[in-house]
Amino acid sequence: MSEPLLQAVDLQCERDERLLFRDLSFSIVPGTVTRVEGPNGSGKTTLLRILAGLNDAWSGQILWCGAPRSASREAFLRNTLYLGHRPGIKSLLTPVENLRALTAGRRPLPDRVLRQALAGTGLAGFEDVPCRTLSAGQQRRVALARLLVADEPLWLLDEVFTAIDLEGVIAIESLLQQRAAEGGAVVVTTHHELKLPGMQRIVLGEGGVS
Repeated sequence: MSEPLLQAVDLQCERDERLLFRDLSFSIVPGTVTRVEGPNGSGKTTLLRILAGLNDAWSGQILWCGAPRSASREAFLRNTLYLGHRPGIKSLLTPVENLRALTAGRRPLPDRVLRQALAGTGLAGFEDVPCRTLSAGQQRRVALARLLVADEPLWLLDEVFTAIDLEGVIAIESLLQQRAAEGGAVVVTTHHELKLPGMQRIVLGEGGVS
């Protein structure tokens, strides 16, 4: 088995004086999709933000490639893609401008590649209109186009199926499976009944990993 990209050891987190989870340990290895699941309020988004380094209100240990993440933070950030629950796009910018901004600081990509990615999420013909004129689902697709040009080994995706129609859901499921087949690792929170071969499950609110 491949060495883990990310390891969580005995994680514990409280919010508003309420324990979300404790003694939570798991490994994320290349070539896998991991679904974080549990009822509303169980801490799914909180856990994903902890893994992404965006929440410091926790105890335990997180390792990146076998070493404490704090000692290799730059490498961790360079090799991790996080997409939050909200699209994170600017309504006054166009889809291609937003995608250019989302990929800034990673690797320079020509506009033709960005436009191909937008077309790949069903936004052909909408690349140059302000995002404020798009539907919620179309705005979500702008953010999801980031996945089509991503080369980070680890993807952390929060509610990636929100506001996406059935056709889009099928496309995302295929993309996640393809990413794992290529050796990437995906961690995703979703209320969608995601079922992929070999998928790992992190179940919050029940205290287990399966």
